[in-house]
Amino acid sequence: MKQRVPLTLAAVTAALAAVTGLATLTAPAADGASGTAGKSAARMPVERSLLVCPAPSTSDIAETLYTAITPGAAAAGGTGTARLLGATKEAKPVLELKEPGKPVGAKASGAEAPALSGVADGFLAPGWSAQQTTVVSVGRTRGLLGVGCTAPGTDFWFPGVSTAKGREDYVHLTNPDDGAAVVDIKLFGPDGVVKAEAGTSENIRIDPKSSKAISLASLAPGAQLADVTAHVTTRAGRVGATAQAGEEGVGSDWLPASVDPAGTLVLPGIPADATSVRLVAFAPGEEDADLKVKLAGPTGSISPAGSEQLHVKAGMTASLDLKDVTRGEPGSLVLSPADGKKAVPVVAALRVVRGSGAKQETGFIQAAAPVGTRATVADNRPEENATLLSLTAPPGADATVKVTASPGTEGGEAASQDVTVKGGTTQTVTLAPTGGKGAYALTVETVSGGPVHAARTLTIPRDGIPMFTVQTLTDDHSTVSVPKASQDLSVLTQ
Repeated sequence: MKQRVPLTLAAVTAALAAVTGLATLTAPAADGASGTAGKSAARMPVERSLLVCPAPSTSDIAETLYTAITPGAAAAGGTGTARLLGATKEAKPVLELKEPGKPVGAKASGAEAPALSGVADGFLAPGWSAQQTTVVSVGRTRGLLGVGCTAPGTDFWFPGVSTAKGREDYVHLTNPDDGAAVVDIKLFGPDGVVKAEAGTSENIRIDPKSSKAISLASLAPGAQLADVTAHVTTRAGRVGATAQAGEEGVGSDWLPASVDPAGTLVLPGIPADATSVRLVAFAPGEEDADLKVKLAGPTGSISPAGSEQLHVKAGMTASLDLKDVTRGEPGSLVLSPADGKKAVPVVAALRVVRGSGAKQETGFIQAAAPVGTRATVADNRPEENATLLSLTAPPGADATVKVTASPGTEGGEAASQDVTVKGGTTQTVTLAPTGGKGAYALTVETVSGGPVHAARTLTIPRDGIPMFTVQTLTDDHSTVSVPKASQDLSVLTQ
C-alpha cells in the first residue's frame, strides 16, 4: 500500500497554479456558487498580439510611413512592450510603442525597406494596430499604397487580382515564426481553375523569419485574365498574406484578403468621385450564387440601373462593371441573395478608379467584417480633406458608434463623437485630434444597435493625380473568452 506524502499549503498552491494556468486561487463560495462554474465565460484582455506587414515597394523612390497604436488609456501600473521589426532573425526594431492611446511613427525610403513582424504584450497587446503607407510618385505603378498589418493565418481569398497585360500583381507572403511555412496558391478565372505551370504554385517554401513576393503572372504564363481570384493556403505553418496590384498608367495599391465566404457581404467606402468601380466575386463552393447588388448611400439603398444582380458560377470568377455608380455621393456596396434565391457563400472585392486620362489612380476595397466591439485604422492625416471615414449599417437595423481620433504622432489632443447610422445607409465622418500634428489613429466602437462596417479613405494628391487608398476596419479582437473554472483540490491527493 502506497503512503501519501502530506502536502503543505505552499505545495498545494503551486500545484494548483500549474493545473489552472492563469486562474487565481480563491476560497470556495460559501453558498455553493462554485457549482455553477464553467457555465459562463468572462471576456479578458488578450496578453499577446502578433502582426506582420509586407515589404512596402520595389521602387527606389518609395517613401513609407509606419504608424502603430494601442487604443485606450494606460492601466495604472500596467507594463508591456510593442515592437515592429524586420522579418529577419537579427532585425532591429523599426518602431516601438511606449503607452496606449498615443501613436508612434517611423519612416523608410527606397526599395530596401523589408517586411516587418512584431509582437505586443501586456497592456499594449489589446487592440494593437499598425499600418504602412507608401507614396511612389512616378513610375509604371506609381500611387499611394496603404495596408494594415495583420495577424498571420492559414487561408486567404483575393478576388480582384489579375494576370492581364499591363498589370503587375503579386502575393506577398511573410513568415514570422521560427519554423518554415509551406504555401499553395491556386488561381480561378472566369472559366474556373487557371492551370499553373508545373512546380510554381504548390509547396512554396517560406523560410523562418522571411518573406517572398510571388508574381501571379509567373504562375500561369500566357493566361492573360482581367479578373482572377487567388486562394492562398498553407500546408505547414502560417503566414501573413496580402496582394499588391499595379496597372501601368493607372496606379497601384494593396488588396487585402476578403472576409471569409458569406452569403451577405458589405464592401464599404467607395469614394464619391469614383470614375470607375468594378465588382469581382467568387463562389468557392459547389453551388452557383445569385446576388442582389445594392448601393448604400447617405439617404438609403438603391439598385444600380442595369447592374441589379450578379450571377456567380461555382468555382468561377465573375465581374460586374458598375462604372461611376456613386455619382457624386459616397457609398458602400451590399451584396445579398437575390430575391427567392438561396444564400451561397462568396468572396468579393472592388477595383476603384479616381481621376481620368493620365491622372488616374486606382485602389481596392475588399468585403469586410463589421467593426464589432472596436476597430482601429492607425494612419490618418490632419490635412484638409485627407481623411474620410465611411460607416455603413446594412438594411434592417440602425446603429450608433463612437468615433475617436487619437493625438497625432507629433502632438494634439484626442477628440471623439457619437454617430448614428440608419440601416441601409452610409454616413461619412471627418474627425481629427484638436491641434493634431502628424499621423493619428481613428477608432470606432459599437455603442448600440446592429452591425456597422467601416472604411477610411486617405487622399494625398500628387501632381494633379488624386492618389488615394482605402482601408477597411475590422474588430481588433482585443479580448478573449475565458471560461470560469472551479477548484478541485482532490486531484492533488489522488
